[in-house]
Amino acid sequence: MTAPVEVVYERRGAGPTLVLLHGIGHHGGAWRPVLDRLAQAHDVIAVDLPGFGRSPVPATGLPADMPGLTAAMVELFAAFGLDRPHVAGNSLGGAIALELAALGAVSSATALSPAGFCTARELRWALTVLALHRNAARLPEPVLRRLFAAPALRMLAMGMILARPNRMPLDDAVADARALRQARAFRAVARAGRGYAYAGAPTVPVTVAWGTRDRILPYRQAALARTRLPAARHLDLPGCGHVPMHDDPELVASVILGTTGVRAG
Repeated sequence: MTAPVEVVYERRGAGPTLVLLHGIGHHGGAWRPVLDRLAQAHDVIAVDLPGFGRSPVPATGLPADMPGLTAAMVELFAAFGLDRPHVAGNSLGGAIALELAALGAVSSATALSPAGFCTARELRWALTVLALHRNAARLPEPVLRRLFAAPALRMLAMGMILARPNRMPLDDAVADARALRQARAFRAVARAGRGYAYAGAPTVPVTVAWGTRDRILPYRQAALARTRLPAARHLDLPGCGHVPMHDDPELVASVILGTTGVRAG
């Protein structure tokens, strides 16, 4: 489906609305392992951010910085008719979730390995690794499918992003590679994010959860997040990588629901 502001999204469930935001080069399908569990308590909207997944680049161009990205999300909420939804995000999406929390534009925010707590060198490392993955994703899809079908090769191809790549269904692995290859906003958003550091002060419930085996934004960055967000709930995601939804969907869903405080119906 397409929202009035031209983003593609998947929506299911009933209850207070929960908006899910993916990372750079990813897509809303990244949340499928946890959608059914979350939809037992929430009206869940998993979006493809503008210029990622199947969402087009806006006719007015992409936001030039984090305030622009945050403003675009507030505009999206208005287009959906949402008043301060709950939000959860991973990586770039986690940073956006925290910025929305600082604005008071959401009821709660869960950030999984969020951007904004790394050094400039660590950020360059993360973007370089993702750019290399993007280049590899340009292999013909039948080749990617054969590669991902072999457990050892899938571990080699995806082990920087997931701690347990073999838990991901083959079709999801191919869809992730397709989304990374087609991410029209990747370079522009990467440029806009250089030098970004989170400095907000949320007044709503916030959880920051970090995969202990994150190799993109390493787990040590969680220590800085604890310093900058002393009032937040900080959790470890044991054995999880940078995108923890496939590594441990039950844990990720419980962390998000623990933040929203909404019980399954």
